[in-house]
Amino acid sequence: MKNFAITGVGGYIAPRHLQAIKDTGNRLVAAIDPNDSVGIIDRYFPNASFFTEFERFDRHLEKLRRTNSPDKVDYISICSPNNLHDAHIRLALRVGADAICEKPLVLNPWNLDALEELEQESGKRVFTILQLRVHPSLVKLKNEIDEVIKINSRIKFNVDLNYITARGIWYDYSWKGIKEKSGGVATNIGVHFFDLLIWLFGKPVHSKVIESKLRSVKGELELEHANVKWFLSINFNDLPDEIKKINDNNPDKQVTTYRSIKIDNKEIEFTEGFTNLHTVVYQETLAGRGFGIIDARPAIELVYKIRNEINF
Repeated sequence: MKNFAITGVGGYIAPRHLQAIKDTGNRLVAAIDPNDSVGIIDRYFPNASFFTEFERFDRHLEKLRRTNSPDKVDYISICSPNNLHDAHIRLALRVGADAICEKPLVLNPWNLDALEELEQESGKRVFTILQLRVHPSLVKLKNEIDEVIKINSRIKFNVDLNYITARGIWYDYSWKGIKEKSGGVATNIGVHFFDLLIWLFGKPVHSKVIESKLRSVKGELELEHANVKWFLSINFNDLPDEIKKINDNNPDKQVTTYRSIKIDNKEIEFTEGFTNLHTVVYQETLAGRGFGIIDARPAIELVYKIRNEINF
């Protein structure tokens, strides 16, 4: 049984990490969030120490390490705002723990270089959550694409990616709506899909941002084996008409997310199977097969260029 700590335990994604820690037979010993509305912990690890101040959390973990306590942490799960990931990963390595960090691993590519050096110095690892890579339908799709590429190494698929996850006005006033903290729409909601595309079709060759707004962004991307047209949005008005009609007929049960990937005009179905993907990633990480810096780097570099409208 491994000991975990978690940062950002009051956030949206934290329950999936808490569930994964529990599902893998481990325990949470400490948690932090500046918001003290964290009753969610009671469902999982009610005896975990809780902090609202980072300095006290840091001191507590350091004390556990120095006293070689039975509660000394082996892993820190990082669910804090994106701009804090780098600092919280550094904390994990400093207190002798491996890091399991939500997407995006960091906002700026050069931070990855420093973290790689710290991995070498500390002997600890930095892992990230790339859950689409373990989705059964997408694993099957990758195997099929790989077989086609073996037969024709010069093939170029035509791909259309549309991802709309509607968010209210609150989003603009939270850290997610502040580009310096979240990285903007392409980073915050798009990095998983860009990682997926690179994983499926190879490294980026050319990238062009066609339209960039506060709540939506559109572009074209050429990968080794695909030409991609992509669109990401958090606007309700960008939801397809068929979903708007469903919402009009069911005002008490609104559909707010639409994800579509078409390859050569064929829709890829992967709407189901998302419930336990964090647990699968945790299982792989604990077994020594987790996704590390080398896996995260290509998408981090790409979304950085998209965010800064650096076409290449």
